[in-house]
Amino acid sequence: MPIVQSSETDTRQGVVRNYVLAVAASIAALLVRGLLIPFLGYNNPYHTLWAAVVFSAWYCGLGPSIVTTLLGAAGIWYWFLPPVDSFYLQNPKTELSGVIGFLFFSGLIIALGETNRRSLAKRQWAEEELQKAHDELEQRVQERTADLNAANESLRELSSRLQQIRDEERRQIARELHDSVGQLLAALSMNIAVVQNQSDKLDPEGVRALSDNAAMVDQITREIRTISHLLHPPLLEVAGLASALRWYVDGFSERSKIKIEMDIPHEFGRLSDEMEIAIFRMVQECLTNIHRHSASPAAAIQVRQDDHRILVEVRDQGKGISPERQQELRLTGRTGVGFRGMRERLRQLGGMLEIRSDDTGTAVSATLPLAGSKTAGRGNPGKSEEVA
Repeated sequence: MPIVQSSETDTRQGVVRNYVLAVAASIAALLVRGLLIPFLGYNNPYHTLWAAVVFSAWYCGLGPSIVTTLLGAAGIWYWFLPPVDSFYLQNPKTELSGVIGFLFFSGLIIALGETNRRSLAKRQWAEEELQKAHDELEQRVQERTADLNAANESLRELSSRLQQIRDEERRQIARELHDSVGQLLAALSMNIAVVQNQSDKLDPEGVRALSDNAAMVDQITREIRTISHLLHPPLLEVAGLASALRWYVDGFSERSKIKIEMDIPHEFGRLSDEMEIAIFRMVQECLTNIHRHSASPAAAIQVRQDDHRILVEVRDQGKGISPERQQELRLTGRTGVGFRGMRERLRQLGGMLEIRSDDTGTAVSATLPLAGSKTAGRGNPGKSEEVA
């Protein structure tokens, strides 16, 4: 309510000011014309009054310009039409025609000024409405951007939590396989060994079946151990990243028949748990992709520390990613689940992921800040950057 009252007060003050200016303009025009009598005489007394009418019509509005015209006509009639200082006209026909002409052309000037003033007011109103719409749109964009950022942040937190839950589930499954299934297989193997000691009491077919069972139990034990270690390698917690990677790469190379060269310093230090598992999963995912998609006979892994950073690169010599697929990745940012998982892990640790590919092979590189190493404090993931 106070804002509306203030606006009404300003409007009234503006109207009063316009009328005062119009009256002042007409009086000033008459005074100037009076000063010009020694030079112009009493003939054509409307010269200065035209300027007052134009001024009032252009700046003061319809009502004030009419007041200027009427006051000016009355002043001319009284002070400049003979006999002067009187409303009596010496030559009424001639003098009235002059006054009527002045009023007519003043009306044209007022009409043109009012039209122009309304056009300017309409344009100003349109600009104000456009600016208001722009401001509202900008505010909505900012609100939507804030909502989107909040949603993205919630999604990142959820993704991070899901990664942690997934790692924990892998750790629990690996422990259950080792402690429960592994123990049962060990007991079964011992029972088979007892029966094998009494195999002389069995016929040849029974001895063969017993031998096959013992071999199958040994194979299942090895498979369970391999699955358990792949789900969560115990060497990663006990001996660190370098030992876990060497163990995994040796086993993968043996199973896939892909020749793998690994370059990692023997004195490579321990990192935070989150960083070690992120690097291990990245190498694991890259080698899986090489085996499934690249048809590469060889691969190379490099892990090194450089200027307070950890640099990881996995390269192959396969057929690479097709240009169409690379264009799709650049335009849409859509990658496979494996790549998204790698990128999310690295993002949580403040790292970056880069994928380069041509007809000579594919290289996946990761850069991680060393702020999460054990020497600097374990488990302090920073903000992330992603490079598609």
